[in-house]
Amino acid sequence: MRPIPTRARALAAAAAVSVVAGGGAIAMAGSASAAAGCRVNYTVNQWNTGFTGNVTVTNLGDPISGGWRLTWTWPGNQTISQGWSATISQSGQNVTATNPSWAASLPNGGTANFGFNGNYSGTNTAPASFSLNGTVCTGDVPTGSPSNPPSSSPSSSPSSSPSTSPSNPTNPGTKVDNPYAGARGYVNPEWKAKAESVSGGSRVSNTPTAVWIDRIAAINGTTGSSSNGSMGVRDHLDEALEQGAGYIQFVIYNLPGRDCAALASNGELKPDELPRYKTEYIDPIAAIQGDAKYRSLRIINVVEIDSLPNLVTNTSGQPGGTATCDTMKANGGYVQGIGYALQKLGALGNVYNYVDAAHHGWIGWDSNFGPTADIMLEAARASGNVRNVHGFITNTANYSALREPFVQPTTTVGGQSVRQSKWVDWNMYTDELTFAQAFRNKLVSIGFDSGIGMLIDTSRNGWGGSARPTAASTSTNVDTYVNESRIDRRIHAGNWCNQSGAGLGERPTAAPASGIDAYVWVKPPGESDGSSKLIPNNEGKGFDQMCDPAYTGNARNGNSLSGALPDAPISGAWFPAQFQQLMQNAYPAL
Repeated sequence: MRPIPTRARALAAAAAVSVVAGGGAIAMAGSASAAAGCRVNYTVNQWNTGFTGNVTVTNLGDPISGGWRLTWTWPGNQTISQGWSATISQSGQNVTATNPSWAASLPNGGTANFGFNGNYSGTNTAPASFSLNGTVCTGDVPTGSPSNPPSSSPSSSPSSSPSTSPSNPTNPGTKVDNPYAGARGYVNPEWKAKAESVSGGSRVSNTPTAVWIDRIAAINGTTGSSSNGSMGVRDHLDEALEQGAGYIQFVIYNLPGRDCAALASNGELKPDELPRYKTEYIDPIAAIQGDAKYRSLRIINVVEIDSLPNLVTNTSGQPGGTATCDTMKANGGYVQGIGYALQKLGALGNVYNYVDAAHHGWIGWDSNFGPTADIMLEAARASGNVRNVHGFITNTANYSALREPFVQPTTTVGGQSVRQSKWVDWNMYTDELTFAQAFRNKLVSIGFDSGIGMLIDTSRNGWGGSARPTAASTSTNVDTYVNESRIDRRIHAGNWCNQSGAGLGERPTAAPASGIDAYVWVKPPGESDGSSKLIPNNEGKGFDQMCDPAYTGNARNGNSLSGALPDAPISGAWFPAQFQQLMQNAYPAL
C-alpha cells in the first residue's frame, strides 16, 4: 500500500541541518480563578516499570480565563520523567500540572489534555482524586453554573485501553477540538474475533481500530470471504451505539485510479470514473453518517490513503513514476474526488475528516515536503472550505518508528551528519513524531486552520523484541552507527509490505504530544498489506513485487530485498502469522 518514496538527490554534503521540533512554548499559569466543578479522565498504558499517562480535565463550572492548575497525589512511588502539553512538576508524591501559555483559558464544558511518561515499581495505582484550581473534581455540576455540561460519567481509574474512557462527546453534533479526547473508541467486533482467534490476541482485541470502506460493496456490507467481513457502515455505527462508544473511525478509500504507484491495493474504479466515486460511493456514505440516529457519535474519517503524495512523487520525471499517476494528476481525479468527499462529509456536524499525509520516509525531503502540503491545500480548497479538514494522519498502514532516540538529523558521527548515511539518505526527518509535528506547522503556514491536529498510525511501528537497540552504537562509521542504532529495523525505509520483524506500537492514546490529536490503530494489525504471490480475486487487488520476500528490489529502495513476510494473502485479508509476530515484537511490550 505504501508506495516507495522518491528520494531527493543532488544535495550538497555540507548542507545545513534544520529540524522543526514539536514542543510548544510552556509557561506557568498566572492569576487563576477557582473552578466550580470539574471532571478528570486518567488513563495509562504501562509496561514493566514504565508507563505513559494521559489526562483529560473538563471544566464543569464557570469559565476559567486566568490559567488552570491540576494537582494530585500519587498513592505509590510513581515518578514523572517527561511531560507534554502542560508544565508538570513533582515534589515527593505531589504533582502539579499547569496550562501551557497557549491554552490558559478553559470555558465551561472545555477540556484540557496533556500527558507524561513515568516510572514505578510494585503497583501503579491511579490517584484517588484530582483538584482543578483548588476544587476537587467529582464530576458533579455545581448549582448556578452554566447549562449544558458534559453528560459522560466521571472516571479516575487507570486503563490500558481507551475503550474504558467516558463514552459520548459534549454537545453531540457540535465539533470539538479533538474528537479523541475523553471519548471511548469503537471496537470492531469482526477484527476483535480475528484477533482472539490467535493465541494471546485477547490482550489487544479490545483496542479501537478503523473500519476500511475500500469498495462500494463495503458500504452496505458483504458476505463470504471478504477482507472486510460482512458488516456495512450502518452495521458498524449501530454497533458503536450498542457499545456506548464516543467515536468510530472509518477509512474512505476508493478513489478512481486508486493507489496509482502500487498494485497490491489498486481499487475497483478506473481513472475516469470520478462520477461513480461521487454518486455511488461518497453520497451513500454521507447519507448514512448523516443519519440523526448517530448524532451522539464522533465519526472520524481518514480520507484516501496514499493519493495526494503520489501526485508529487510518482509521476513522470520521478524515479519509478507511473502512467496512472500521470493520468490522475492530469485529470484532477484525486484532487476533485477528495475535495468532494471533504465537502460532503465535512458538512456533517459530528464528522471529522483527517486527510492522509504519507510519512517521513516518503515526503521528508525538501523536494517533497512543501509540494505535498501545497497539493493538500489544493484539495481542501476544492471542497469549498479548508475547515472541512479537521486534521491529517501520517504513517497510515506503515512501519516508520514513532521516535528514533539515537538517530536524529542533528546527530553527527565521526564528523559526518547521519543524513549522509545510506539509511537516512539526506532526509530531513528520521522518525514519525518529529515529522508529523513539523508537517503540521507547514500546513498551518500555508493556509490551513491553526487548530488542525495530527494523527499517527502506531499499529505496527513498535519494533520491539530482541532486535530493538537499547543504546547508541559506538561505531565511528556513519552507516554502521545508523544501522546499529535505529529503532526501525526494515532493510530499507521504503519497504512497506508485511514487514518482517515489526511489532505493535503505542496503543491508541488521545493528545499524546504537542499538535498530535491521537496515536491511532487505523491499519488493523494482522490485516495483510498484499499477497506474496498473485492471487486472483474480485476486489481489483493486484500483485506487487514489493510483497514478495524473494524480490531483490529496484532503484527506489536501493535494490534491497523487500523484507516482506512469506505466504501473505491479498491486502486486507487476515494474516495470522503476521499478527502473531506483531504481538511478539510489540513495544511497549504486551
